[in-house]
Amino acid sequence: MDRRIVQVFYGPGKGKTSAAVGQCIRAASLGQSVIIIQFLKGNDAEEFNFLEKLEPDIKLFRFEKERESFSELLASQKKEEKQNILNGVNFARKVIDTGGCDVLVLDEILGLIDLEIITVEDIIHLIELRDDYTRLVLTGQNLPPQLAEYADVISKIELEKDDTVN
Repeated sequence: MDRRIVQVFYGPGKGKTSAAVGQCIRAASLGQSVIIIQFLKGNDAEEFNFLEKLEPDIKLFRFEKERESFSELLASQKKEEKQNILNGVNFARKVIDTGGCDVLVLDEILGLIDLEIITVEDIIHLIELRDDYTRLVLTGQNLPPQLAEYADVISKIELEKDDTVN
């Protein structure tokens, strides 16, 4: 295992984070260290609080302070949260640069491009930081074409049917 693997889960459907978490559980069961950094979901994403029970094998970080997701915030709140998000991106850079884990999931990082908080080049820089083995998993709704060439595995998640909507 002497090369990094970049895996992307993207698309308009639900399940991208769940797919990434599945990768994490699989890696942790093999004795690998895992870090998940979530973006844009606020600090109240209860659906994945169970991951805290899996520490220290899987560590979950959220840098946002507001309970609501970024899209639900007022403009004044977004300004502060943007800095918190950038702190999370800087933390990701440090984890990659120091080889801080075997698997790093950057959940909804592709959405940061859509919101113009970071650029495609910022993500490319993260990918290029290390040459030794690290699995880097990126999620979000949209995958910019110039980023696709840096990915080893790309999975598009689309909703085919949902009869639960009223």
